[in-house]
Amino acid sequence: MKNLFILLAVFLTISCGNISTAQAPDAVKEAFQKKYPNENDPDWHQDKNGYYEANFKKDGEHFRADYKEDGSWVETESSIKKKDLPKAVRDRIKKEYDDYKIYEIEKVDHHSKGRFYDVEFKIDGKKKDIEFNEQGEKIN
Repeated sequence: MKNLFILLAVFLTISCGNISTAQAPDAVKEAFQKKYPNENDPDWHQDKNGYYEANFKKDGEHFRADYKEDGSWVETESSIKKKDLPKAVRDRIKKEYDDYKIYEIEKVDHHSKGRFYDVEFKIDGKKKDIEFNEQGEKIN
């Protein structure tokens, strides 16, 4: 029975894509420490894109930072509320998407796109992510 429990735990860990901090590549851990020098204890996971994702808190706010295996930073995301969006983004949503339900809003700092806001709507029965820059322009 004990072996069955251990086997089940290993299976769940692998199937959920979780990895421990010790298993994150050194290049990833070093890049994370350079970008976030005061964060010593992130929870590491490997996401569906194969990126190493560090989950951590900074000033009471939750963040997710993604890195490629070579340590290249991809993006850092944090969930925010609609009221925290820039006014231009809120205005664009009110004008063009007011009839749709919002499921999630993330503030994203991206290595090539810069800062943008990823808003997940339910449109025609399907969840759809729309990215807006700080001026309220769609970028995807």
